Amino acid sequence: MPAIRVVLPQHLRTLARVGADVLIDVDGPATVRSVLDAIESTYPVLRGTIRDHGTLKRRPFLRFFACEEDLSLLPPETPLPPPVVSGDEPFYVIGAIAGG
Repeated sequence: MPAIRVVLPQHLRTLARVGADVLIDVDGPATVRSVLDAIESTYPVLRGTIRDHGTLKRRPFLRFFACEEDLSLLPPETPLPPPVVSGDEPFYVIGAIAGG
């Protein structure tokens, strides 16, 4: 399976000391949970920044997108779209923006 491209928001890129995209290898099926597990395993400094340590629930001001779809409120076992799994499209972790 090709590596999954993940685009992180600037503050997480700075914390992990990475560029715009990171490549993540996922064990088993590519789901939202498996990608987040792989990110936290590869970049331990990000543990607790994307998901809560205890509950593993998404942090309130982060959203997950793939192929122009918001995956944030779907179950973590939701399979990622085929273009993300093949590496053609990235999985985005986006900092929520408030405003009116």
